[in-house]
Amino acid sequence: MAPVPISIIIPTFNEEAGIADSMKGLLRLVREAQDIEIILSDASSDRTPEILAGFPVRVCRSTKGRAVQMNTGARHATGSILYFLHADTIPPSTFLDDIRIAISEGKRAGCFRMRFDDEHPLMNLFGWFTQFPLPVCRGGDQSLFIERSLFEEIGGFNEEMLIMEDYDMVRRIEAHTPVHILETEVTTSSRKFQQNGIIPLQINFAAIHLIHALGADQESLLRYYRENIR
Repeated sequence: MAPVPISIIIPTFNEEAGIADSMKGLLRLVREAQDIEIILSDASSDRTPEILAGFPVRVCRSTKGRAVQMNTGARHATGSILYFLHADTIPPSTFLDDIRIAISEGKRAGCFRMRFDDEHPLMNLFGWFTQFPLPVCRGGDQSLFIERSLFEEIGGFNEEMLIMEDYDMVRRIEAHTPVHILETEVTTSSRKFQQNGIIPLQINFAAIHLIHALGADQESLLRYYRENIR
C-alpha cells in the first residue's frame, strides 16, 4: 500500500541566517521518503528566496502573516495530510512514520512533544509540560499535522489572527476531534529565550495568554508583543 502523501508547509520571513541549515537538516530526514513534498510559504524581503532556490523544495510567495502564509502553503499543497512546521524547528527522525501511524489509527490531527536546543533546567521543564493536553501547553513550535479534509472543513487558519493563530487553530480542531500528542519530540530554537531572558519571556507569554483570555483584540495583543518581546 502506498504511503499517505504528506505536504510539509513552512512559513518563512527573513530567515536568511538559518534557512540553509534548516533545509539541509530537514532534507536529510526525508531523503528516502515517498509521497512527501516540502512547501515554503515565503514573505521575505531578504535573501531567503534566493537561498531556497538552491534546494529541492517548492517556494510560493505570500503576504506576511503566519496564518496567511500557512493557508497559502496549504492551497499549493497536494498531500492529503498537511504538516505545518516552523523554520527553526527540527522534527524527530521518525516524524513521517509517526504521523502516518497516527493517521492510520484514526487520529485526524496532532502535534509532537517539544524540547528546546538548550539544556537549561527551566527550558527542559517548559518542554516537559508539552506532553499534557492543556491549551496553555500548545503552540506552533510543536508543529501540527492535520487531515486536509478537516483543515478545509474548519476553514484553515483564521487570517484575522495576527498573533496566537496556532492556539486558535487547536481550539477549533478540538471542536471536531482531539489534537493527539505524539510521544516523540521536535527540537525548537531557544533563540527568543536567549534574546529576552528565560523568565522575562515566559512572563510575557503568560501575560499574552491572560490578555487574550480577557478578550483583548488582536491589535492590542500584537502591540504588547512588539513592545515587550524582541
